[in-house]
Amino acid sequence: MDKTRVLFICNHNSGRSQMAEAFLKEFGGEDFEVESAGLEPTSVNPLVVEVMREIGIDLSGKRTQSVFDLYRMGRLYDYVITVCDDADEAKCPIFPGVAQRWHWPFPDPAAAEGTHEEKLEHIRAIRDQIKARIVRPHDLPFRVDSPFQE
Repeated sequence: MDKTRVLFICNHNSGRSQMAEAFLKEFGGEDFEVESAGLEPTSVNPLVVEVMREIGIDLSGKRTQSVFDLYRMGRLYDYVITVCDDADEAKCPIFPGVAQRWHWPFPDPAAAEGTHEEKLEHIRAIRDQIKARIVRPHDLPFRVDSPFQE
């Protein structure tokens, strides 16, 4: 059986798309080929790395990549899921092709303000929202077998 190919994209590929990719890889297992990319890739947000490490997922070696590079390489996906917040939806990149497109709006971790701990709390909440979206199969356009199903 062919794997379901999924691409998560957001503006910088520095937080939301990285977390979504990591969670689908963790909970989707061998059924999925998962990547993430951004319109203007920067680097993975160190606070995102920190909150993911808290739950046993290591993003410290992850690099960001460009949506345009994936397109130029001829990559094709079954599902392309944008994870930009609704305020940035107009800027959120669209991956060309025949894939089914979904929009899951999440707040931008880079917008977290306050002390270090306040920023972490904000990003933990975003992390948990993304995780909840991935592990609830009735919310997904594809099936993920998860130990967290209700």
